[in-house]
Amino acid sequence: MIFRQIYEEGLAQMSYFLGCPATGEALVVDPKRDIDTYLDLAQSLGLTITAVAETHIHADYLSGARELARATGATLYLSDEGDENWKYRGLEGFPHVLVKDGDEFKVGNIRVKVLHTPGHTPEHISFLVADGAVSEEPLLLLTGDFVFVGDVGRPDLLEEAAGFKGTAEPGARRMFQSLKAKFLTLPDHVQVWPGHGAGSACGKALGALPATTVGYERRHAWWAEYLERDDEEGFVKALLLGQPEAPTYFKEMKRLNRDGMPILGGIPHPARLTKSQFTKALAEGAILVDTRDKFAFAGGHLKGAINIPAGKNFSTWAGWLLPYDRPLVLMARPEEVEGLVRALIRIGLDHVVGYIPGLEGYAEGELETVPQITAEEAKALWEKGQALVLDVRGRDEYLSGHIPGALNLHAGRVLAHLDRLPKDRPLIVHCVGGDRSSTAISALLAHGFRNALNLTGGIRAWQALGFPVEKGEALVNA
Repeated sequence: MIFRQIYEEGLAQMSYFLGCPATGEALVVDPKRDIDTYLDLAQSLGLTITAVAETHIHADYLSGARELARATGATLYLSDEGDENWKYRGLEGFPHVLVKDGDEFKVGNIRVKVLHTPGHTPEHISFLVADGAVSEEPLLLLTGDFVFVGDVGRPDLLEEAAGFKGTAEPGARRMFQSLKAKFLTLPDHVQVWPGHGAGSACGKALGALPATTVGYERRHAWWAEYLERDDEEGFVKALLLGQPEAPTYFKEMKRLNRDGMPILGGIPHPARLTKSQFTKALAEGAILVDTRDKFAFAGGHLKGAINIPAGKNFSTWAGWLLPYDRPLVLMARPEEVEGLVRALIRIGLDHVVGYIPGLEGYAEGELETVPQITAEEAKALWEKGQALVLDVRGRDEYLSGHIPGALNLHAGRVLAHLDRLPKDRPLIVHCVGGDRSSTAISALLAHGFRNALNLTGGIRAWQALGFPVEKGEALVNA
């Protein structure tokens, strides 16, 4: 059996390619939307992709399963578990098989058994794989968002991101039972290949290693002690505690992955815009996404631009802050454009109408800057009660130590709470060092907040001078 893990750094997402050399067939599990990776791999190995499978309806990225099936004619293998809210739709025209717990299918000599492993989502399944050319004994388990290295999938996303209230605790209890009845009944030697690694928002403590084993997780995962003493209540409490903020775009991903999304048929290649084309695009409602670093953006940018620096977190921040109903224009170096477009289509932001390489030739009049404020200046305003401090870090960061009285809004959620922010007094915005605050301030500036000031050096600069910091909740916390 040929086995490859494909890792996408931006979303810490893992997909899998399994091939049978004897028959020339291949299976892809949980593909990303830019499917040329799998097509090129299949061609290089002399294999034909005949099957595409998903572990669940994903929230953090737009699946490439339908895209790959359309390109290859492969059969889709999708979960038929869960309630009516989480049944796949929009499968007309796609060869597909809906599978349940205990079902099996083969790709050449590769035998795949379906295990229903709810908890992260109700319909979640895992794939227990045996290399039939060698043995009928299970070799590996593709766990999706069920079991990660050192962690398990968060059960609160349906409630946190998709709006299904009251589902977090029942999901945690289902996760406990899935671990007990499915995962821990497998032999220790079975390899565990998860759907995500460190950096994903689908869990809170994912390990950075690419894989693990049933035996290792049984002995060393944080949850193992709760299973060992059959402590469901303790497990539920521990699992739900301290989960990171779920990006707002997750709800859109859930809907599209369930109901169907546009088939791209290839990677889009937006053209460089002329000055007149650029002006026309903005006039028609396009958003300019300035992908330069925070220093360049602060020094001078076009009014209305959103600053999302190019880098591994580009997809996530784009999902947090960019709307799905407006076209986008990228400001980026030409050699960066394809990578940025790939990052956007992975989360369904397909409408990139073009790019500009920089400000030269496109800017008219005076550029907008990001006002800065030092920690000393900020403290003076804070002491007099003349400014509101906006802490755009994550909730756990905030609770571990923040400027007294600061309002905590995750940078990605600022736009959802504009009504809570004043325009009649200084708004001192900070994170740890300035990256997230720059992105948040760009969104505020684009929405007419001319009173936003960036705390230079972030809370580190404040702490370095010995200024007051408190832990726990503040009265104005979101």
